[in-house]
Amino acid sequence: MLLSSLRPSRRALTPATVAVGLILGLTAAGGISGSIPAHADTGASVAARSGAAVTTSVAQPLSDITQEALGALADARTALGAAVKAKAAAEATDLPLDVKSTTIDTLELRGYIDQLAALEVTPTLLVPDITDDTARATQRVVDAADALTGALEKAEAKKAAEEAAKKKAAAEAKRKAAAAKAAAAAAAAEAAAAAEAAEAAESSSGGSSGAATGAPTTSVADAKAAARQLLGNYGWGADQFSCLDSLWTRESGWNYQAYNASSGATGIPQALPGSKMASAGSDWQTNATTQIKWGLGYIDGRYGSPCAAWGHSESNGWY
Repeated sequence: MLLSSLRPSRRALTPATVAVGLILGLTAAGGISGSIPAHADTGASVAARSGAAVTTSVAQPLSDITQEALGALADARTALGAAVKAKAAAEATDLPLDVKSTTIDTLELRGYIDQLAALEVTPTLLVPDITDDTARATQRVVDAADALTGALEKAEAKKAAEEAAKKKAAAEAKRKAAAAKAAAAAAAAEAAAAAEAAEAAESSSGGSSGAATGAPTTSVADAKAAARQLLGNYGWGADQFSCLDSLWTRESGWNYQAYNASSGATGIPQALPGSKMASAGSDWQTNATTQIKWGLGYIDGRYGSPCAAWGHSESNGWY
């Protein structure tokens, strides 16, 4: 960044030239006539004594020199404010900056500002080249502030890119998890449908004939068919089967191999202990029909009907 005050360097003036120009300028401005006293120890007389040529005109008006100095002062103050702001921003961030230090050396520039500030009150003779020196010091501070600000912007851009990448990765992980969950649900639904179809096929293929003949039954469909046929032995109607189905679906899922590890309850009716079912047949461990016979006898003796047993289970969680 190059500030507007970094104007082309003016031609350096000798003290004698500036002094004479200043005197002549002030004289003309004040309407004072006359000549310079011969005894005045001016820069011109000093130059004359040393053999140097004395000039009575200035290469640049004093007003222009003053305006250049004031412009350099304004730019210097602007650069100083920008440096303070850049330093504060760099020290406030917790991001790593690619700079050796967050310090900007403004000591020299502050010195020039103090020297030029006097022009705002009472214009005085300028020190040769002070305006140009101030402009160069200003540019150095501007360059340092720009470098510090650039490092901060680079660090912030890097952090934003990292956060965007993390957000994208999290969204992708979430999408994959949702897809996996949906696939698992679909697989479970497919398995349940297949099991239901298999049960229906077994039921329609005459699996109930095994229960009628007393042959060992093991499938869920055969077990339910056997239970339907045995209800009449206890004087119960077909309406009692829905209660029985709900009861034993909750207890064992009609699985003759069901076993409750915490209580020891066994089989379709969840007899406790399972050996009780031996009273219905020695094959109680391998024949679902034998377990059903024992279970129906238990229900009849304790509750009177499957629906009564189901009502008790609903109220108490067991039967």
